[in-house]
Amino acid sequence: MTATSRAICNPLDIEYRYQDVRFSGVVGGIDLGGARRSVHREAADPSIVRYGGRYLLFASMSRGFWYSENLIDWTYRPTDRLPPFDYAPDVREIDGALVISASRKNGNSPFFRSRDPLGDDFTQVSPGTFPFWDPSIFQDDDGRIYLYWGCDNVQPLYGVELDRDLTPIGEPTALVASDVSRRGWEQTGEDYVTPEPTTERERLTAQFMGTSPYLEGAWMTRVGARYYLQYAAPGTQWNTYADGYFTAESPLGPFTYSPHSPFSSKPGGFITGAGHGSTFQDEWGNWWHAATMRISTNDIFERRIGIFPAGFDDDGVLFCNQSFADYPFRVPDGRFDPWLQRQPEWMLLSYRARTLASSAAAGHEPDLSVNEDVRNWWASDGPGVGEWLSVELEGERMVSAIQVNLADHALAESAPRLHEGADSGHTWRGIYPTHDAAEVLIEGSRDGADWTVLFDGSGTGEDRPHALIVLDEPRPLRFIRVTARALPFGGAFAVSGLRVFGRGAGSAPPPVAADAVRLDALTARLTWNAAPGAYGYNIRYGVSPDKLYRSWLVYDRTHLDVPSLNADQATWFAVDSFNENGVTLGQPTSIADGR
Repeated sequence: MTATSRAICNPLDIEYRYQDVRFSGVVGGIDLGGARRSVHREAADPSIVRYGGRYLLFASMSRGFWYSENLIDWTYRPTDRLPPFDYAPDVREIDGALVISASRKNGNSPFFRSRDPLGDDFTQVSPGTFPFWDPSIFQDDDGRIYLYWGCDNVQPLYGVELDRDLTPIGEPTALVASDVSRRGWEQTGEDYVTPEPTTERERLTAQFMGTSPYLEGAWMTRVGARYYLQYAAPGTQWNTYADGYFTAESPLGPFTYSPHSPFSSKPGGFITGAGHGSTFQDEWGNWWHAATMRISTNDIFERRIGIFPAGFDDDGVLFCNQSFADYPFRVPDGRFDPWLQRQPEWMLLSYRARTLASSAAAGHEPDLSVNEDVRNWWASDGPGVGEWLSVELEGERMVSAIQVNLADHALAESAPRLHEGADSGHTWRGIYPTHDAAEVLIEGSRDGADWTVLFDGSGTGEDRPHALIVLDEPRPLRFIRVTARALPFGGAFAVSGLRVFGRGAGSAPPPVAADAVRLDALTARLTWNAAPGAYGYNIRYGVSPDKLYRSWLVYDRTHLDVPSLNADQATWFAVDSFNENGVTLGQPTSIADGR
C-alpha cells in the first residue's frame, strides 16, 4: 500500500487555508443582523501555469501558493510578499518571468514579478494605473501584452493592451456581456432556479448577489490563429457555476460566442461547480482545465479546486471531460486521450452503504457521509480526536481506493480568534497563517472484527482534507473505518464523504433510452426508465451526436430538466447508466424531434 500514486480525485487534495470571517450590522445598505462568525477552508479562482519545470497554483485567499512537479503532489509555499486578501490572483509567464496580479475594486491593482517563486522573490513592478477585478494577463506570440478583467452582474468583460511597464495603451474595450435570454447556462440559481429565500442566510445571499449573473473569471488561450476568451457565470455559490467562451481572430476581438458553451460545467455529483479557472498544458502537451468547485455551506465563499482533462477537437472546439469528474482518475506520464474518464477505472462502492460511528452530533448522522453530497456531513458529538466512522459495503468487494473528505463543523466554537470581532457596520476576513494538520487512520476488514491498517497519517504533519488513498493492489474488503488522529483547532471529527472505490462482482446495468422534449428555448426535459441494478445516470449532451462534451451526473433519478441550452441550437443527449460494476453508454437522441 502507498499513500500516493498517479491517481487524483476531485476536489484536489491540497492544504486549503482556513478563513476566519466575521460580520455584523449594516454593510452596503444591507442589514446583516447580529454578529456572525465562520471558520472554514477556502481556495478558489485557480490560475495554474507551468514555469521552471513545475506547476504553480495560485488561488484566492491562500496567503501563498502551491507547486507540483506532476499535478498530483502539491506543496504549499506561504509568502508575505504578495497581498493576501486580493481575490482571484492571476499568474502568467511574461517575457520569461512570472507576472502576478489580483483584484482590487478600491484602489489601483498592482503587478508583481518573480523569476524564483520558491525563493520568494516577488517584487512589485507596477503600482497599477486603475482598479480591476478578476484579471487575466496574456502575452501573444508577437510579444504584445494584453489584460482582460471583469466581475460584475451589470458590466461586461474588458480588455486592453499593455506596454512593457504594464500600463494600458489606449482605452479599455468592452468585449463580452451576458445574455440570459439566449444562454440558459448563464441563468442564476440552484439547477438554474432561484427560489424565494426561506432562511436568513438565503435572504442575505440574495441581497448581496442579486438575481443577474456575474460575468467574471476571464482567461485567454491562443491555439493556432484563434483566440479563446473564457469566462465564468452565473455565480460561485451555485451548482451551475461554469465556464464558457468566445473566439476571435485578434486579441481584442471582435469576439463570437461559442455554442459549445459552457465548456466546463459540473452541476451534479458529489461536489459541484466548475467555473472561474484556467486552461493550461502539461509537459507532454496535454490540455487541462482548473476550476472552482463549491461547497458554500459555512460561507458563500467556502470553495475548493478541481482539475479536469481538456482539449481542442479537430474543429477547434474547446472542451472538458467532466464525466465522473469527482471519481479517481489517472494523471498520465505522456500523451493521453482526455475521454478515457467517460468510463472510470474504479466505480463507487459506498453509495448509501450501511454506516456506524462512535458518536454523532444532532442533525449530522453517519449516513450523511455516504449520500454523495459534500454539502452535508457526519460529525462527532464533541471533540473528534479518537472518534471513528465506518461503512459496510453490500458484500465483499475488490477495493482499490478510498477518499476521505473532511468537513468544517462548528469551528467558530473551537478555533482561536484572529481578530476581536466585527463591529457594527463592519465585515472582517482573516487567513490563519498556520493550523494543525488533519491526520487520519484508515483500516479495512473482511468481517468487521479483524482490521488491517490501509493508511496511517498519524504524526506525519500532512494536512489531507480530501485525501485519496490508493492501495498497491485491489483488496477484498467489506468494512472501511476512518479514525481521527489529529484535527485543526481540536474540533469535531466531521466527514462529508467516506467514499470507497473499486469494482463490484456483478455486471454493469443495461442501457437506457431517453426521451427529450424542449420545454422552452433554453430548457430540455429528459425522462428515462430505471435500469435494473443502476444507482445513477450520467447525462451527456452537446450540439451533435459526436460532440456530447457536457455532462450532468445524477443518483436515484429517472428525469432531469436541463435549462442550460443555447437558444436556436440543436442539442443531442445520451443517458449512461452505471452502478458499482461499471458504465453502460446510452445512444444519442436529438431534442429536435423528441425521440
